[in-house]
Amino acid sequence: MIKKYLHTRFRVSEMEQSIRFYRDVLGMEVLEQKTSPRGSKLVFLRFPGTECELELCSFPDSGKVEVPEDLVHLAFEVENLDNCIFKLKHSRIPITEGPIETSNGTRFVFTEDPDKYEIELMQCPR
Repeated sequence: MIKKYLHTRFRVSEMEQSIRFYRDVLGMEVLEQKTSPRGSKLVFLRFPGTECELELCSFPDSGKVEVPEDLVHLAFEVENLDNCIFKLKHSRIPITEGPIETSNGTRFVFTEDPDKYEIELMQCPR
C-alpha cells in the first residue's frame, strides 16, 4: 500500500517561465534540474513546509501544452491572502475567480500558471 505522497508531474510549454511562476510568485524551492535520458528537461520544486514536490517537464518538440478547463488544480494554504493577491497583481498574473469567503471564514482565490494549470490559494480561519 501507499507509504507517502511524493510528487506530481506537469508538462509545461516554457520551462523558464514556469520556474519563475512557481519559484518567484508562489515561493517554491527549486531542488534539482536535469535532462532525462529521453531528452526532456526536468525541474523538481518543493512545496513550502512539506516533503512533497512538483516536477515540471518540458518536451520542446511536443508543442504547446493545452490544459483543458477544470482538469486539475493545485491548492495551497497561505498565511495572508491579501498579500498573495497583491503579489499576483504586482506580477501581472490574473485572478480568475475570487476572492471568495465561505461561511466558515475560509477565503480563497484562483489563478493560473503560465500553461493555465489552475492554482487555488486559500487562507483558513485562525
